[in-house]
Formats: sequence, structure tokens, C-alpha cells
Amino acid sequence: MYLSRIFNSLNVSMQEQYMTELLELNEKTKEYGLVLSLKDVQLMMAARSQALYSYGRVELSIEVTKELIEVFSTSSFIQQENYVDTLNELHEIFYYLKNETEDRINDIKLLHRMKEVFEDDCEGSLDLLKSRLEEYAEEFRRQLLKKESLLEGEDEYWDLKI
Repeated sequence: MYLSRIFNSLNVSMQEQYMTELLELNEKTKEYGLVLSLKDVQLMMAARSQALYSYGRVELSIEVTKELIEVFSTSSFIQQENYVDTLNELHEIFYYLKNETEDRINDIKLLHRMKEVFEDDCEGSLDLLKSRLEEYAEEFRRQLLKKESLLEGEDEYWDLKI
């Protein structure tokens, strides 16, 4: 009975800490004309939670969100008017890709790959980004399967030699 109250209060306290950390990033992003309000952060946290829930994921920190903001705030394709919506969509794409690549790509590497494709191939189009990254995930899985089947073959070869 009291345990649930304790966990709830810890959760509220962590959420407040996360929001504070995200608002502090405004110091870095304002040089690009991008600033999040408290309401923006609350909306983004809700969208992040929904994305995590819909992909069956659990995240115990806010580091991915912080890195996402830092990496994408330098984009010339993101303006203040679409900043929060873009961040929300990028969260969705990121967690989709984490699932599609079976968590085998480092978070930071994946975020930088997303930014590279967003800037170069997609010129700021989120729909095109999702499409291109779906292709990337398919190719990644194909290569992974190929590698695993080669390794399985090696195991069989070594099993026969012993």
C-alpha cells in the first residue's frame, strides 16, 4: 500500500528532474533559434512515453532524448515552429529503428546516422527519413542474418572437425 505511493513520488521526482535537464539544453539550442518551453517539454515527454509504450520499450534515463535534441538542433531544416513536432516524430522513428535493428546499433551511432540521412538524403523530410531508415533497417537485418548464417556454418564445420 505505501510502496506504490513511494514509487509514485519517486517517479514524479524523476520526471521533474528530466524536465529540468531538458530545459537546461535550451542554453545550447538557443544559438540555433530553438527553445523548448515547459509545456513543450511536457508534451515531448508524453510523446516519448507513448512511443516507448507502443514499441514495448523501457528506458530508465533521458539520455537518448538529450542526445536527440543536441544532435538535431543544428539542422537547418528544423525551425522553432516545427521543433517539438519534429522531436516527437524523431523519437518515434528512433524507437522503431531500435526495435527493427534488434538493439544492435549503439544509440549515439543510430542518432547520428538518422541525422546524416535527415540532412543529406531527405533534406528535412520526416516521411522520407522514415522510409530511408526502414530500408536501412532491412539491409541491416539482411546483413545480420547473413553473418549469423555464416557463423552457424563455421560452428558446424568446427563441430565436425572435433
